[in-house]
Amino acid sequence: MNQDIAKIMIDEEELDRVVTRLAGEIDRAYAGEDKHLVLLCILKGSLMFMSDLMKKLTVPLEIDCMRVSSYGAGTESTGRINIILDLIRPDLPQCDVLVIEDIIDSGNTLSHLTKYLKLKGAKSVRTCTLLDKPSRRTVEFTPDFCGLTIPDEFVVGYGLDFNEKYRALPYIGVLKPEVYKKA
Repeated sequence: MNQDIAKIMIDEEELDRVVTRLAGEIDRAYAGEDKHLVLLCILKGSLMFMSDLMKKLTVPLEIDCMRVSSYGAGTESTGRINIILDLIRPDLPQCDVLVIEDIIDSGNTLSHLTKYLKLKGAKSVRTCTLLDKPSRRTVEFTPDFCGLTIPDEFVVGYGLDFNEKYRALPYIGVLKPEVYKKA
């Protein structure tokens, strides 16, 4: 796997610093007795990030998961949002949902998902992304909590994949173009 990586963009130590900073921001935002925080992991890419994040949070929280996709095989978004695993909670109107995402490219998925969760009746919906690529935005969308803004490079590792590979890398690396262009 490492031989397919052109360079390490974000090493393990920097990832830890970013997650710690985000946890502090989220703790401050959700402090208070009237909050019912639910971290909503967008599977599969956000799993590692959310796992590390929730260990650093001090506010009471619950977790849940959804599986949402706008990608088929390969590197380009289809532009169509597919909900593969939905959030079903009878207490949703009492929940302050914080959607945990690994990376925002076009913004389509999170833009659609936040509207969807509000229509389903969530008390509040905010978003937290580890990585943001605003240069790829096709809709107007700004996350509430953002780890790092990165350039338009194809990144993998720390949950991010290419055709289900590279998720277990402990860092975020730039995938060599010859790897994804031949697929």
